[in-house]
Amino acid sequence: MSEGENLIQTAGTPLQAWQGSQRLAAVTPISLDELAPPGQRVVVVAPHPDDEVIACGGLLAALADRAQPLLLISVTDGEGSHPGSLEWPPERLRLVREEESRAALLALGLAPEALNWQRLHAPDSKVGTDEQGLAAALRALLRPGDVVFTTWQQDGHCDHEAVARACISASTDAGAQLREIPVWAWHWASPEDARIPWERARRFALTPVQVERKRAAILAHQSQLHSDPTTGAAPVLSEQALQRWLQPFEMVFV
Repeated sequence: MSEGENLIQTAGTPLQAWQGSQRLAAVTPISLDELAPPGQRVVVVAPHPDDEVIACGGLLAALADRAQPLLLISVTDGEGSHPGSLEWPPERLRLVREEESRAALLALGLAPEALNWQRLHAPDSKVGTDEQGLAAALRALLRPGDVVFTTWQQDGHCDHEAVARACISASTDAGAQLREIPVWAWHWASPEDARIPWERARRFALTPVQVERKRAAILAHQSQLHSDPTTGAAPVLSEQALQRWLQPFEMVFV
């Protein structure tokens, strides 16, 4: 994750509250074949280098166990996650976060060198300054029939929302199907929140093995998991946030 205009300034909604949500309990299940039909290429568009793992690491772990075309698009390099830091200047973060992503992909069961992985190098926390350019870049990479997964257009982080809007435009033009996934909505929303599009929500159940692969992949992003002694900033990915993201399912808006 990275800084920007967002709704993620507090500790957020605890896992226990979500576990008691009636609306969440009523979300319709969806199978892997329904979510990512065999033979169709899966495209995951991540605003920052850890978003593909947080949003759909379980799905990626499931896809690693079967032969299916996969394209990963990293929109930014994640260089803005530690503003003002002496320990984590942008130049270092660009290098380290790419290596963390490689380790995370391996943890999911994917081989980075065999993966079609495109990095667009958009400015972290400023993706929205050129949404049209991003949409054009995405359109050039998409094919008719692709199934595209990205962050939700109302997720509460400026880059997540800009990437989602660009994906909507590019997917429509390309004749691709789009799936949006909440990331920071688990933080700021309430368990029965009317702002969540529950009618579009589907629950993809994860096996214990897939959850553990996802956990290992998130833990590969060590730069995001520790406080910064040079600024006093807390970890970008808190323990409470990890609990919410490591539930035994992933929720997708279809």
